[in-house]
Amino acid sequence: MQNIGETTIAPRLDENAARLYEVYADSFDAVFHDFNCGGKRAVLVYLDGLSDTEKIDEQILEPALKLPEGEGLDGLCACLPVSAFSRTLSFEKIVAEIGNGNPVLLMDGEVEGISFSLAKWDKRSISEPEAESVVRGPREGFVETLTVNVSMIRRKLKSPELKMRAMEIGQYSQTKVVIAYLHGVADSALVAEIQKRLKRIDVDGVLESGYIEELIEDNPYSPFPQLQSTERPDVVAAGLLEGRAAILVEGTPIALIAPTTVFAFLQSPEDYYQRYYIASAIRWLRYLFAFIALIGPSFYVAIVTFHQEMIPTTLLLNMAISREQIPFPALVEALLMEFTFEALREAGVRLPKQIGAAVSIVGALVIGQAAISAGLVSSPMVMVVAITGIASFLIPHFTLGISIRLLRFPMMFLAGFLGFFGLMMGLTIILTHLFALRSFGVPYVSPVTYTSVNALKDTMVRAPFWKMNRRPRIGVLNRYRQGAGQRPGREGQRR
Repeated sequence: MQNIGETTIAPRLDENAARLYEVYADSFDAVFHDFNCGGKRAVLVYLDGLSDTEKIDEQILEPALKLPEGEGLDGLCACLPVSAFSRTLSFEKIVAEIGNGNPVLLMDGEVEGISFSLAKWDKRSISEPEAESVVRGPREGFVETLTVNVSMIRRKLKSPELKMRAMEIGQYSQTKVVIAYLHGVADSALVAEIQKRLKRIDVDGVLESGYIEELIEDNPYSPFPQLQSTERPDVVAAGLLEGRAAILVEGTPIALIAPTTVFAFLQSPEDYYQRYYIASAIRWLRYLFAFIALIGPSFYVAIVTFHQEMIPTTLLLNMAISREQIPFPALVEALLMEFTFEALREAGVRLPKQIGAAVSIVGALVIGQAAISAGLVSSPMVMVVAITGIASFLIPHFTLGISIRLLRFPMMFLAGFLGFFGLMMGLTIILTHLFALRSFGVPYVSPVTYTSVNALKDTMVRAPFWKMNRRPRIGVLNRYRQGAGQRPGREGQRR
């Protein structure tokens, strides 16, 4: 990109047009429309495919051609039917507006230009998010257009206290990024820290929110995600109501929420749309199977290799018969099956949707049965890997699920070489890391680190709404989210 600098617009149109011709050299989609406006020469510059050409003809060119002699930009602005336009003195601002799809008008003898908000391009319609589906709840998800995503949040939080700070990141992509937060609820220090980390980013381009997530997280070497990613507007709205901040990126349907905790990744949006006792029971089920997804194969390898005395005699005999013809130790057997299962899962994701699920399921059945028949793995190992795979599917957020899937392999090595001692060593290392981890200064395992009972009402269980009077302790300014006396009673009830 040419270095156009912070120069001002020259009073001669030929000089301004020449500079724009140089900036957009070898760009077939750059349109320079010359015409006379009020007896003066003018040029309208826009990028074909990013601007609404029909509205350009109706709302800009038609009134401009009828402008009386001697009138300048002031007279043109007074008669334009365009609802949104801005005047600028900076040449850099003009180039930025053209890149955003807003046509710019320059006139001879004027030292400022006018940009019109007439951007238009093809966009994906709002649809149900596939990665975070729910049985009960909203069916709309974010799209790749930032303005649409912002409007979806505005529809849920109509208060003017909802603030949106915008900036551009990327030398070439110039991607627009928005920080959303509730003024008076979110801590101003949190918003300032997020803005500081975003301004520190100096890259060529940002094509997805994952670029930003990796550049602003507290511990880049941690296997655990430190920002919550979501494509659901209701999840973002709920996070803002809790005093968190959201980061929206142009060109991606994935928004980031900061700060976050490990418990947020084990919660589903549907937990708050179902009855509280149902949501609490499902949460306990998730915690149990998340633990199984982490140590399932490791536990089996440790018992079979070092601690056979813990297995009931009848079961031990059946396992011995099943493993009699297996040439590999339990660790190699587990690694072989886990690598195969992960490969099938990845193949199912990358294949076209119509055949991906069928190939992954059929492949798992065929390969599992063939491995048993060939004497490469035992039946108990296939069952353990299958249960572990199902357990990983119960984790609502993919980012935490893949972290647990990766940690499963070093846990298997520790269990294969050191037995239960290695298993406990691995769990101790993981817990120590979790307790030391921070997400924008907030402990990653909070609110477990707090002694207050109120802080635990939305972690292991989901308390009734009328009991969750306070927001999470993440440095919010306003701790209370609802008035007193919300518990339903017999007043006003009818038989």
